[in-house]
Amino acid sequence: MVDIEILCLVSHGSSLQPATFTKFHSLGRLYITGCLSAILPEAFKGLTNLHLLSMTCTERCNPSGLQNLETLILDNNLLKDLEAESFAHLPSLRVLHLGNLKLPNTELFEMQVLNLSLIFGDFPRNLSELTIESMHPMTLVIADNSTPDVGLSLSLSSEKIVLWGCETRFLKSVVRLDISANHFLCAPDLTFGLQHFTSVAHLKFAHWTTTSTQDLSDLNKLVHLKRLKLINVDFYNQPDFSVMFHGLMKLQSLDLFNCLVVSFDRVISVDMRSLKYVFLFISSETTLSKHFFEPLHSLRSVVFFEPRLFCNCENSWFNSWAKQESPIGVFFASKQQRALQCLNGDRLQDLERYGLTHCRLEVGSQLFLSTTGFLLLLILTVLMYHLCSTTRGHYYPYDVFVSHSDKDESWVVDRLLPSLKHRGPPFLKLCLPKKDFQLGKDIVENITDSLYRSRRTLCLVSRHYLRSNWCSLEMRLGTYRLQVEHRDVLILVFLEKIPSNLLSAHHRLARLVKTRTYIEWPQDLAQQEAFWDTLWDKLVPEVSQ
Repeated sequence: MVDIEILCLVSHGSSLQPATFTKFHSLGRLYITGCLSAILPEAFKGLTNLHLLSMTCTERCNPSGLQNLETLILDNNLLKDLEAESFAHLPSLRVLHLGNLKLPNTELFEMQVLNLSLIFGDFPRNLSELTIESMHPMTLVIADNSTPDVGLSLSLSSEKIVLWGCETRFLKSVVRLDISANHFLCAPDLTFGLQHFTSVAHLKFAHWTTTSTQDLSDLNKLVHLKRLKLINVDFYNQPDFSVMFHGLMKLQSLDLFNCLVVSFDRVISVDMRSLKYVFLFISSETTLSKHFFEPLHSLRSVVFFEPRLFCNCENSWFNSWAKQESPIGVFFASKQQRALQCLNGDRLQDLERYGLTHCRLEVGSQLFLSTTGFLLLLILTVLMYHLCSTTRGHYYPYDVFVSHSDKDESWVVDRLLPSLKHRGPPFLKLCLPKKDFQLGKDIVENITDSLYRSRRTLCLVSRHYLRSNWCSLEMRLGTYRLQVEHRDVLILVFLEKIPSNLLSAHHRLARLVKTRTYIEWPQDLAQQEAFWDTLWDKLVPEVSQ
């Protein structure tokens, strides 16, 4: 009889023979590393006190006779064969980890299928933790209504996960959920899988890359959430980002790691009355509105990892709030360990200095007066141009004024000009800021002159366009002209999809999108020729003009 509690074995391709451990009645934990060629029946006979078994590099596993086994770790295994009721004879099982699944059907189909009801029989009553990982897309089947008696912690990792049996009680028994996948779906209709885990209180959801575009708006159905961590989520492309967190009144901790977020505002946090802890690692430039924190009456601490803020007055309040005014603990985790910086165009600037220079009350008053005067002058100029154009009989040196961001210059040069240059007759004459603006002339005059000397204005809308003050002015002038002349003088082309929450911050453009048709640049090469035909038809002069 061997009286030891822990045993570590290293295998080099050997097999476990029957009754290998008959003399190890006291053994409580068994770790087997290295590859096993086979595990023969009754290999674990005699291990009546074993409560933890960990094996690596095992292709098949059907442990039997382990009545008191509580933890079975099969991580880092290329499991190729899980027989029916493989784990049905482990009545004490609490923790099961299945790693690197490689079931036989992987080579025949894109998806490998694991029937949980088949390998368990009924789910063990004491099962509290289940982890399944695979480098291949996988389908998990739950075919009965059995559930563990305790709240289950479920962790799933695969590039694509499809669940069958989403209406079963098993999903409703999950209280902790950790999903790492680009696609997490419920069959047969392939809806977002998270919405069926209605009892979840702790959720970690990670995309494998930020390029995944799965709609996460159904997060707001998980009303019992207390802790939420999202990783690699691109909120730019979430269609309902503004309502995604609505209804999460029990949420106490929010962690956004390596996410892309345009801005944080009150519309996001309006229901987070219980939120205590916020962790933000945002990998895009963002705006953090003061109104975001107004509903957060329970907030205790905020941690920022490498904060990347835009230089604007919406962000300028943040320094004083973090340093002096706020009773909330605000912490920064930064490699640079220097003053908080913001992005101003293409360069970094000290956020506090920017706020003192641009956002103080007296500066604001001066800017208000000067801006008011400028707008009055601008409107007068516009009216004069309109009057002159009427008396001159609508002569236009240019057919189209192209309003675009400098950062979209390559699209204009490489795509727009070559595609429109040889279409016709009639052939279009385009007015381009870099080519046709007069040197030495005030930029506002250049914009106004060029826009009103062109028959139409073409606005090439992108995220860069929305961040440009000059593009904003061109849009404002084009909109005013549209209202005055009552004809189709403003053409909108979207170079990329703009999320509704980002578009809504630009009220003038948002109204135009609701009331006028616009054109979208297609990424599909087969549709681009039709795009150019449609655009040319919009821009070509009408006979009456």
